[in-house]
Amino acid sequence: MRPLKAFINQASLRHNLAIVKQLTPKSKIMSVVKANGYGHGLINVAHGLSESDGFAVLSLNEAIDLREHGFEQTILLLEGAFEAYEIPIAAKMRINLVVHNIQQLQMIEHAKLNHPIDIHFKINTGMNRLGFDPKDAKDIVKSLQNKSHIKSITLMTHFATADEPRGVDWQFNIFNDIANHFNFSRSVANSASILNYKSTHLDWVRPGIMLYGASPIVGEKSSSFNLKPVMQLKSKIIAIQNLSKNDSIGYGDSFKAKNDMRIAVVACGYADGYPRHAPTGTPVFVEGKKTFTVGRVSMDMLYIDITNIPKASISSDVELWGEHILVDEVAEKSGTVGYELLCAISASIRVPMETLYGQK
Repeated sequence: MRPLKAFINQASLRHNLAIVKQLTPKSKIMSVVKANGYGHGLINVAHGLSESDGFAVLSLNEAIDLREHGFEQTILLLEGAFEAYEIPIAAKMRINLVVHNIQQLQMIEHAKLNHPIDIHFKINTGMNRLGFDPKDAKDIVKSLQNKSHIKSITLMTHFATADEPRGVDWQFNIFNDIANHFNFSRSVANSASILNYKSTHLDWVRPGIMLYGASPIVGEKSSSFNLKPVMQLKSKIIAIQNLSKNDSIGYGDSFKAKNDMRIAVVACGYADGYPRHAPTGTPVFVEGKKTFTVGRVSMDMLYIDITNIPKASISSDVELWGEHILVDEVAEKSGTVGYELLCAISASIRVPMETLYGQK
């Protein structure tokens, strides 16, 4: 059996959720589990985050999957309904819908519902991705009050720069100018604003990447927030090559040895979700020591320098990210973000683990 595995630690999920609870004691927690639980497996993640007040997903199928596995929490479709037929199903199964345009409101109004539906009304406060124009939002919300087909309204927005110097005030002020006219629950805080802006901890918070133990703030390590990595991506050395000075390895002669080197071939590549664009120097961990990749990542193999790790041999474990190598370190070196790397991991290599790294 191929040795590459992505171990998923539910104990770390519970730990990271507890951090969110400590930071937001007066808010309900809508754990974001979209993109198949950020690549960790939707149902695995939901079990680890079972103390959440709600789950946010993208598709109706994901929401139904959660219900069929016994999760009774609030479930929210973050992009709302895509087709009219989804709305009666969502209403029947108590699935909340984001509404971010007039067409979605019209679909809800024209749907034949046996149950009223809960909506999260999204206001575009400057990210310019989804949401109603602030100039129109107040009047539209007023028109939705006391509608028999709408059970409840939550007002929401999404911050574009909660992890950057510009902060959130420029959007939060726009949101509050509208929300303060109503007595509806409110939801604005993502992971970065949970960590950075206590004032945004309203009725609901929506943690995402921090639940998986990665940092939502560029340049800040997840460990500085006491977050624990949930995924450990591990493989093994499957071959060793001894290079002489000026020898190359891998496709394209992209790496040439400056001196004699001992190189390990590891069973992991871009088809498995490891970034193809990870350059020479991307960190890995083997036999108790940090080292780095060399050359171009192949479809199902990559190469690491073990010149100064005499214990490294065929079948030695290699951590590509997890406990000793943060996914954010690999992402930064590769010119991307931890979100992309976690979400790209192939489902075929995931292994749910109740305990890992000695945790109970």
